Amino acid sequence: MNFLQPIGRTFLNALAGLGRLTLFAAAGFINIVRPPYYPRLVLKQMIEIGFYSLPVVGLTAIFTGMVLALQSFTGFSRFSAESAIPNVVVVSITRELGPVLASLMVAGRIGAAMAAEIGTMRVTDQIDALTTLSTNPMRYLVAPRLLAGVAMVPILVLVADIIGVFGGYLLSIYKLGFNPSTYLHNTFDFLKTDDVVSGLVKAAVFGFLIALMGCYHGFNSKGGAQGVGTATTNAVVSASILILLSDYVVTELFFSR
Repeated sequence: MNFLQPIGRTFLNALAGLGRLTLFAAAGFINIVRPPYYPRLVLKQMIEIGFYSLPVVGLTAIFTGMVLALQSFTGFSRFSAESAIPNVVVVSITRELGPVLASLMVAGRIGAAMAAEIGTMRVTDQIDALTTLSTNPMRYLVAPRLLAGVAMVPILVLVADIIGVFGGYLLSIYKLGFNPSTYLHNTFDFLKTDDVVSGLVKAAVFGFLIALMGCYHGFNSKGGAQGVGTATTNAVVSASILILLSDYVVTELFFSR
């Protein structure tokens, strides 16, 4: 029966970790709606997440749209179904590839930065100093980041959708020889509101998860510089896994019949 002890211990540790994360998320959410508010900190985080992530998100989106159009042409030409390429590009980008790839890029850039910044504050006792000065660290550090993540990642995804579809358009027109007006007509004719809305809902969920993982791992980091490095890695890995997991859940909610 000794072999059951490590399994049980691992299960209980995982359950305890999930409980701590749930309490941390609930505290962060409550501090978003409770005053005092810090609009300057929220604006700073919105610029950090939204504006400075635009180049990497834009590059990822345009090349994704181009590759998607090229791969679709390679497959559909076997069945003389090249006319379906605009439909495939716009649906794939708005429903899945735009939200997921843009959020993974943001997780790598912003999640790591949040964990490193807050982790450094933790190991240098700056968070304890905030508490000593009667400033709630959850309200001052975590709530602005969660709010900015939920607000800005959908905007980034909307930009990624437009750039990704434009990338597919460019490749289809200038390399594959599609008629521009026919391509645009097929794109807008096939696009539905649910495709865009589902992607934006996913993006809001992903934004919350990215900020939550960055803050949580940074807030609980320990052990000096090595501990901050571990927290940074854990923030990116856990955010990426949760993005893929929640992507499936939200897709089921919107499109399961």
